[in-house]
Amino acid sequence: MTTSPATDPSGSTASADTLVLAYVSSPMEADLVHEWLERYRDGRRGDRIELLELDPSQRSPGAMARLVGHLERDERRSILPVRVFWMPRAEASALKRVAALLPGRNPYRPSERQQRQILRTESSLARVVVGEPASVADLRSQWSENTVGENPRDFAHFVTRRAVLALERAENRILGPQYKSPRLVKPEILASTRFREGLEAIPGATVDEAGKMLDELSTGWSRVSVDMVAVLTRMLSRGFDPEIDYDEYQVAALRTALENHPAVLLFSHRSYIDGAVMPVAMQENRLPPVHVFAGINLSFGLMGPLLRRSGVIFIRRSIGNNPLYKYVLKEYVGYVMEKRFNLSWSIEGTRSRTGKMLPPKLGLMTYVADAYLDDRTEDVLLQGVSISFDQLHETDEYAAYARGGEKTPEGIRWLYRFIKAQGERNYGKIYVRFPEAVSMRQYLGAPDSQTATDPDAKRLAMQKMAIEVAWRIQRVTPISATGLVSALLLTTHGLALTLDQIHHSLQAGLDYLERKQTPISTSGLRLRSRDGVRAAVDALSNGHPVTRVDGGRESVWRIAPEDEHAASFYRNSVIHAFLETSIVELALAHAGRGEGDRLDAFWTQAMRLRDLLKFDFYFADSASFRDNIAEEMSWFGDWQARVGAGGAEIDGILSEKTPVTSDVMLRVFFESYAIVADVLCDAPVDIGENELTQLALGVGRQYVAQGRVRSSESVSTLLFATACQVVADQGLLEPAPDLAGRRKAFRSELRGILQDSDHIARIAREAFAARDMEVRRHWRGMSR
Repeated sequence: MTTSPATDPSGSTASADTLVLAYVSSPMEADLVHEWLERYRDGRRGDRIELLELDPSQRSPGAMARLVGHLERDERRSILPVRVFWMPRAEASALKRVAALLPGRNPYRPSERQQRQILRTESSLARVVVGEPASVADLRSQWSENTVGENPRDFAHFVTRRAVLALERAENRILGPQYKSPRLVKPEILASTRFREGLEAIPGATVDEAGKMLDELSTGWSRVSVDMVAVLTRMLSRGFDPEIDYDEYQVAALRTALENHPAVLLFSHRSYIDGAVMPVAMQENRLPPVHVFAGINLSFGLMGPLLRRSGVIFIRRSIGNNPLYKYVLKEYVGYVMEKRFNLSWSIEGTRSRTGKMLPPKLGLMTYVADAYLDDRTEDVLLQGVSISFDQLHETDEYAAYARGGEKTPEGIRWLYRFIKAQGERNYGKIYVRFPEAVSMRQYLGAPDSQTATDPDAKRLAMQKMAIEVAWRIQRVTPISATGLVSALLLTTHGLALTLDQIHHSLQAGLDYLERKQTPISTSGLRLRSRDGVRAAVDALSNGHPVTRVDGGRESVWRIAPEDEHAASFYRNSVIHAFLETSIVELALAHAGRGEGDRLDAFWTQAMRLRDLLKFDFYFADSASFRDNIAEEMSWFGDWQARVGAGGAEIDGILSEKTPVTSDVMLRVFFESYAIVADVLCDAPVDIGENELTQLALGVGRQYVAQGRVRSSESVSTLLFATACQVVADQGLLEPAPDLAGRRKAFRSELRGILQDSDHIARIAREAFAARDMEVRRHWRGMSR
């Protein structure tokens, strides 16, 4: 039973001997099928057409016995599946959609009483759908090739599964692609020869145990839950603009891409809302649905069953020592890919609590790669998805975590607090972007290539592939007003700015973004006007994380020290757009205080900074990075000669440069590295990362109190986690004869970078003061 439905009785390709396999659950459905059958026979006089009615639950042993007999009669006989499809009324009411979840209220499976009423009042909602026919011989061939069935009853069950799938396809063509969902996953997988052979290779594994794991993984889109997804997401995303912001050209390109290959949609992860946004984004744009992987920690109370019916696949957090679970999960993913359904999960693996993208995780992607390399699909598209927000209430949680707090466990009480917090104020818009997809075939080669047999080659190819996906996500993420305003106000370290100062200071950054053709959100574009700036700072006011100070001659806005961690989340979300230009500034300052060939010192430091920051940020490859740096410098005339001259010439470039971004964008990261390096200089050789982080928190708080670091945001467990990776990459956590000296040298290097940042900040302050004076004179002139 193939993928093309034969909904028109006169156009069916059934053979002269046809068995109509009818699924009926009520006398009304039986009457409708018989009426259809009469019309069907009228168009095929002389053909032998028999009818076998089956209960949809397939619990009637007598009916299955009769089906066995029919299947034994003639291998050329055509099996034609039919059933009644009840179209739901076009009801947009959220209350009615919620009511549809109650027993007996499913509009796609109305009760007998409801069926009678529908036939009396809206008979057009009842349709007999016909699946694509298939011959007994073809079905038997598929059965013998793919399953471990041995007796006629097993074959009969296989035929009914194929019949149901054919009918699902026919109905999905009526409803649209967003209702497409894998059905009968567990019996299909358990019955497959492939699965049983792999199971035998696992010591102690049983079919029953594997079946329980498949039950745990199993999901699906009940059609009622598809209709409910938008309602549920609106509950979780209260406080956001109800209209999600899309790029229509990207949506059209994605729709075309999904017509040819299965896809894994890998989304950026900043909020619990992301998992709910994904299915809504697909549904609203009439795209095929995605099945979202989520940690089994979210399967609590009523949420578990509800989310399962909404396409969520719950997986265990730790599966390292369970070969059976790994195998079942791998086969489940392979089955879904083979059937060309789409999967989705966070490419980062967990929420980014810092606001910037985390390194990609390869765990689940390995199973997808295995399915491709096993030749179960011609190709797999890795479709990046950027999900971003103007604001999030979760930044308070992230700030507490950065200061050393513990993660709150999920549960009913947690969910209530989450939804309550969502309704407390306006959080702006949700933005969803779809960059160009990455082809798995392009990176892994053909299934018979080296990557299929060489684990190291496979892992390297997958790392490059995942980084490319993350890079594309980052490049399409629109820069928000929230991020730009937070970045600006963090530069003042608690001092307040007027509206005119904020407006004027933002323009250089906007000019830069437009020159680089960086995507900017609507709220970001509105920062060109004073009204747009006022709207942005008002949205962030009242300690979220901006404080407005009133009562003077004019209102002013600041970020208080206690709100710096929350503000840094928003600032970090835009750093990628200013990363290379920030590195240019630090490399220039380094070259300015150096000796010898200053141009060589500039390039050496630029590459060194790229290496130090590689655990915090995504970079283009080395050659492209150098090209990008050269392009940044090309905006300054005769820049190579000026850099070579050093001293005042380099300071002149820094004075001319707008915007100056390194101090606000990168200083906190180097401060966090420096704190960890400072602790290392007095630490035992074999210190562990957890102990190192705790010591760094204590020393960092001391340095904040003494004014030895600029702000408290660099004292963060989140930043220290990456700092530990940096020092480990420098070989400073491994015993070595010269370890103490190398630790001190690394601390000295970081202090030098911070001195360069101080130098740049002084130049930026002088330039700001001069421009601010010009603005004040301008406004005084206008007022006269």
